[in-house]
Amino acid sequence: MFYVKNVPTWERILRIVMGLMALGFAALNWGSPWAVGAGVMGAMLSMTGLFGFCPMCAMVGRKLDKGA
Repeated sequence: MFYVKNVPTWERILRIVMGLMALGFAALNWGSPWAVGAGVMGAMLSMTGLFGFCPMCAMVGRKLDKGA
């Protein structure tokens, strides 16, 4: 594996749910400028939730505590 997971399970589930909600909002409001931002945000949240790795969290040094 080329990356170390840095997002805990509860946060992964939350990111996936929020990402799908944002993608649904973008699909329902396809013509508005807010839809593009919601779609990009939803895609990023869903991908970080699915992979368990967040590049922004890695840049600030966040590590997943295996003991907790």
